Amino acid sequence: MVSSTSSTFDFVVAANRLPVDRSVSLDGTVTWTTSPGGLVTAMESVMRDREAAWVGWAGFPGDAPAPFDDGRLRLHPVGLSAEDLTDYYEGFSNDTLWPLYHDVIVPPTYHRSWWNAYRRVNERFAEAVCEVAAEGATVWIHDYQLQLVPAMVRDRRPDVRIGWFNHIPFPPVELFAQLPWRAQVLRGLLGADFLGFQRPDDARNFLRSCRAVLDATVKGDTVRWQGSDDGRLGGSPRVARAAAVPISIDAQGLRELADSPAVRARAAEIRESLGNPQVVLLGVDRLDYTKGLRHRLRAIGELLADGEIAPPEVTFVQVATPSRERVEAYRTLRQQIEGTVGRINGDFSHLGDTAVHYLHQSYGREEMAALFQVADVMLVTPLRDGMNLVAKEYVTARHDGGGALVLSEFTGAAEELHSAYLCNPHDIAGLKETILRAIRDDHEEKRRRMRMMRRQVRTRDVQAWADDFLRALEMAPARPPRARRSISRLI
Repeated sequence: MVSSTSSTFDFVVAANRLPVDRSVSLDGTVTWTTSPGGLVTAMESVMRDREAAWVGWAGFPGDAPAPFDDGRLRLHPVGLSAEDLTDYYEGFSNDTLWPLYHDVIVPPTYHRSWWNAYRRVNERFAEAVCEVAAEGATVWIHDYQLQLVPAMVRDRRPDVRIGWFNHIPFPPVELFAQLPWRAQVLRGLLGADFLGFQRPDDARNFLRSCRAVLDATVKGDTVRWQGSDDGRLGGSPRVARAAAVPISIDAQGLRELADSPAVRARAAEIRESLGNPQVVLLGVDRLDYTKGLRHRLRAIGELLADGEIAPPEVTFVQVATPSRERVEAYRTLRQQIEGTVGRINGDFSHLGDTAVHYLHQSYGREEMAALFQVADVMLVTPLRDGMNLVAKEYVTARHDGGGALVLSEFTGAAEELHSAYLCNPHDIAGLKETILRAIRDDHEEKRRRMRMMRRQVRTRDVQAWADDFLRALEMAPARPPRARRSISRLI
C-alpha cells in the first residue's frame, strides 16, 4: 500500500469502515492488513478487478491519514474524533438504530446530541464521496450508519447515480415510528436512486414507512415524494426504487480455501484437540444480543441436564467475537454469557471432557474454514439478523457433503436456505428438538439437505449479488433535472 495523489473514480463505495486495519510496529512503521469483517469479505471479490475508491473511517480516533492505494483500490479515510466515536458510532448507530432495527430486543436510547453527531459525521462522509466521485460516477453507500449520506451527496452531485444497501433488517413502521428523527432518516435515504435490502419484508417495511411518515406515494416497489423545507408535499420531486437483493459470499474462493491441504490438516488437529468427539456442535457469532447466544446456551444446558447429549461424545464450541465492548448492553451480555458457560461446565464437564468450549476472540479465514469442517452441526440461531453469512460460509466449506445446519427462521439466510433445520430460537423446547434432529437424522438425509443449500449458495454468490444490485441501480427510475431546493436541508 502506497500513498497516492488525489484523483476521481467512476465507482465509489462508502461504508463506516475502510476494508483495512492499521498496525504500528515498535519502530513506528505503519502497515495495513485486510479487515476480517463481513462487508469486507463480501465486497472483496466485487472490488478486485475495478479501479475504484472506498470512503470510510480508518479505525482509530483522530485526524484521517492521507488517501492511499491498495492495489487498484483507492482508500480515502474519513477522520472521526473520540467524541464522534462515542456519539455517532457507539451512541446513535449502535445504541439507537441497532436495537430499534432489531425488533427492540433491548430498548433503544434517544439523545439529541447523538443525532447531531450522526448528522455531522454523515455530512463528512458525503463531502469525501463527492471529492473522489468522477462526473457521472456510480456511488454505492452501505448500511445504517450512513442513512443521511444519499441525500447529502445528491444535493452536491446531481450527476452521480446513488445506491444504498442495508445489511441489517429494516423495522416495521410500528417500530420505526418510535425514532424521533424518523422523517429525516427517510428523507436522507430518498436521495438514493435504488435502495437494496436483505429480505422482501425489509423493502416493504421501508416503503410503508415512507407512506406513513412522509405521506409519500408508493406504487409497487417505487416511492415518489415531493418534499419541502417543512416536510409537506409540493417541493422537489423524489423517485426511488426499493427491493430485496440478498447478499452472499465468495463461494468459489471459500471452497478452494476449505479444500486446501493446510486447512484440512488444521481441521484434523482441532478435532483431535477436542478429544475426537462423535459430534461437534459449533456456534460462530459476534458477541451481540441479537445473535441468540443466551437462548442457545439455555438449550444446550437443558439437553445436557436431560441426558440427551453429554461429553465426551458430544461437545459444543462457541466462538464469540468481541464486539462494541464500550457499549453497556454488550458488557452486560458478555458477563451473562461467561457466567452461563461457567455454570454449564461446572455442572456437566469432567476432567479432560469439556461440555462447552467458549472462545472470546477473532479468527482468520483459514481457521474458520477449518472449524466449519470440524462442525457436525452448525448452530446459527439469531433472534433477528439481516442475512447471516456464517450460515452460507458453513454449507460452502463443507465440500465433503457432511454437516447439518440449524438455522433461525428470523435470519435473511432462512429465506434462501430452505433445506436447513429451521427453528424458532425463542422456543427453547423446539430448539432442543431441532438440534437433536440435526444430530440424529440419517446420513443421507443430511447430505441431501446440505447438497441443496450448497447449490443455492454456489449459484447465488457474492458476484451475483453485486451484479443484481448494480443492474437494479442502473435501471432505477430516471431522475428529474436538479431542483433548486436543497434536499439535505430537509434532514
